[in-house]
Amino acid sequence: MSTPVTLALTTVGSEEDAARIARHLVETKAAACVSIVAPVRSFYVWKGVFQDEREWLLLIKTSRPAGEVRDLLRAVHPYEVPEFLAFPASYADEAYAKWVAEGSGGA
Repeated sequence: MSTPVTLALTTVGSEEDAARIARHLVETKAAACVSIVAPVRSFYVWKGVFQDEREWLLLIKTSRPAGEVRDLLRAVHPYEVPEFLAFPASYADEAYAKWVAEGSGGA
């Protein structure tokens, strides 16, 4: 049986916030690894106003339940409504998956 891995993502408005959140998620074992992809350009409507913003994308690798990671993220995220999407990996190398599980409290 393979070890489950989830890839979750969120965005924030500054590199500093991205690094702070990434460090928090790894230090609390909510994630084994967080990669910051930056900057990305996001277009959306917020409270009736069109937005064209630079954001930093965080790719969160974990074996923890998505709801737990979401709750830890919400506690430190600066946005009123943070983006949080989680995708179970359809495949992960077993050695990598075990490392993710060990690093995110799942082993």
